[in-house]
Amino acid sequence: MANWAGFAAKSWSRNDDISKFLSPTDRYLARLIIVPLIASLVIAAMLLVLDRMLRLFDFVASEGGPVSVVWRMLANLLPEYLSLGIPIGVLLGILLAFRKLALSTELDVLQAVGQGYWRLLRVPFLYAAGFAAINLAIVGYVQPYARYAYEGLRFELRSGALGASIKVGEFTKLGKKMTLRIEKSADQGRQLSGVFVRAQTPDGKALAVTAERGTFMATDDPDTIILRLSNGTLVHSAPSFDVPRVLSFTAHDLPIDLPKIENFRGRGERDRELTLPELVRIGGDKRTPIAIRNETRANFHFRTVEVATMLLLPLLAVALAVPPKRSTSALGVFLSIVMIVAYHKVNEYAEGMGTLGRIDPFFALWIPFVLFAALIVWMFRTIAYVPGGQPIGGLERWAAQVAKAVRDLFGHLTGRPA
Repeated sequence: MANWAGFAAKSWSRNDDISKFLSPTDRYLARLIIVPLIASLVIAAMLLVLDRMLRLFDFVASEGGPVSVVWRMLANLLPEYLSLGIPIGVLLGILLAFRKLALSTELDVLQAVGQGYWRLLRVPFLYAAGFAAINLAIVGYVQPYARYAYEGLRFELRSGALGASIKVGEFTKLGKKMTLRIEKSADQGRQLSGVFVRAQTPDGKALAVTAERGTFMATDDPDTIILRLSNGTLVHSAPSFDVPRVLSFTAHDLPIDLPKIENFRGRGERDRELTLPELVRIGGDKRTPIAIRNETRANFHFRTVEVATMLLLPLLAVALAVPPKRSTSALGVFLSIVMIVAYHKVNEYAEGMGTLGRIDPFFALWIPFVLFAALIVWMFRTIAYVPGGQPIGGLERWAAQVAKAVRDLFGHLTGRPA
């Protein structure tokens, strides 16, 4: 590794005028970063998808909808998960690349030949800027439409527009005046067995039907279907009847009026479904009610702050990537994830405070950003300009003591030397 670093340094000195944009060192760093970046991004997105997938399967099953709608709902949630996974992927990609350089002493060799941290950060900043632009497009334009489509699927599933099935062994309401129960179902719900139907008309008449078999059939009217029953008994009662009328039949067609399905609301009634230009327009309109203005302004600043934070990730990654000398501690990797997730939660809380109007949305979101940026700059300055500096040196020493105590305890319990 050291031989390669020396070769790269010589190549850099000879071709400084030619390699004005990307030197061999830059290309080497780019290769080191891209693999953990993509892997971290995919893993983070998949974990979020798997967590939501189980809940969506439960929701769709409880509503009696088709399984295929789960994949459509997950596809519409993917932009939201990518907007969360991209910062984590960029942070871990840069951090793991610089950690590899530090542990193999390549970082020391590169610094010894005059390539300081700022020069080495050229490629990480290109990655951060590129993925920040992608994330801005996602949260600003793609995610609002995907979120609206997701809410539309939830509405259609609950309203029955997606073909919600009749559950076997349970009483199912078809509109306000009809109840249906079946014992068995076959051929994807086309063939029913053990059918019970009870219907009531507005004038007080009631109809109860039991049949061995039943089949749903379409009609020319999209709002009406036919339930064709075979081998059953019909009981018809009305206020004018002294006793209910009973009829046995071998075939009987029972028309069923499908419930009216309301149209889904228009896009934009929620701030998460608005694009960034729409948020700016509504938030800046003085005629907009103050509560809606606060909500839209808070969401706008939340999205922009999350994207702006990505430009700080290279500095944070480098500050946490380099362990102390003669140490292979991975505390920085763990701490980086904790810091980025905790800051995201702080932004969510600040957005909520800005939405309620307790704090101006601008100050609620950007003051934590400035404080977080100041912390990152201090950490980077410590690692880059303070000889032997370690921004988390105290935590590293504490973690080393805890690890030693655990090893001693394990050795005492197992009877082996630590």
